[in-house]
Amino acid sequence: MKIAVFGNIYRSVLLTHVQLLFEYFKDKDVALLLDKELYQYVSEQGKCCMDNVEIIISDCFEADLALSIGGDGTFLNTAARIGRKQIPILGINTGRLGFLADVSTDEIVPALDAILAKKYSIQERTLLHVETSDGTCFEYPYALNEVSVLKQDSSSMLSITASVNGEMVHTYHADGLLVATPTGSTAYSMSVGGPLVVPEAENFILSPIASHSLNVRPLIVPDTWVFELEVHSRSQCYLVALDGRSKVLELETKLKIRKANFTVKVVKQLNHTFFDTLKNKLMWGVDKRN
Repeated sequence: MKIAVFGNIYRSVLLTHVQLLFEYFKDKDVALLLDKELYQYVSEQGKCCMDNVEIIISDCFEADLALSIGGDGTFLNTAARIGRKQIPILGINTGRLGFLADVSTDEIVPALDAILAKKYSIQERTLLHVETSDGTCFEYPYALNEVSVLKQDSSSMLSITASVNGEMVHTYHADGLLVATPTGSTAYSMSVGGPLVVPEAENFILSPIASHSLNVRPLIVPDTWVFELEVHSRSQCYLVALDGRSKVLELETKLKIRKANFTVKVVKQLNHTFFDTLKNKLMWGVDKRN
């Protein structure tokens, strides 16, 4: 069995988690593949035995499982590195909330035991695919959480004309606009008032950021629909971010956003459900009067 390991080297607890992994797998028939940056970080610390550890130098690698050690941002970066490989990802949380990276420190060993015993579930998570009208390319044109259209260098609002399947929906006068997946419903979209959507739902969410019209609300549409966005602003450019990976585009550049033709496989423990996560992470439905 080959397990690829990715991690956030800027979190001080990372080394402790990596040491735990090395100790856990040392007597098992498992080969660990460490991302190059993570390998260098661990090597410099000199506290881990690096025997039988391979380095992931490029995106040309194969593995049976990927471990993401960090927060949800690290998980998103791991998903981008995995790309179309269909390698299931287990998220180990060293961050704060952790909707994607939901395995806490005290659950690591039980979670790994379950992996080796094949006692886990895999969720297929939808991605967004972004195309530009002028052929501008993104390094990785997919987003697991959301695609954000934002102001780049001006305090004035944007006017974003959104169409779906060729029909104009609305011109949003706002600080920005999000197209989010069900996975992203608990991320940026939630922070701007978007609805919570279960990961298995076959929908996308259109959420304005600081709308200048109080009667404009987030909209849920089928994930088979295709979005087209056209931006107007006093500035000559705008910012588009795919899961935080941003790029500046000219106003003349239009965006087409659709469902990607592949998914991200997320490993979930059998005792973890979406509603448990809402209750534990967001205190969802908790009545403080009790």
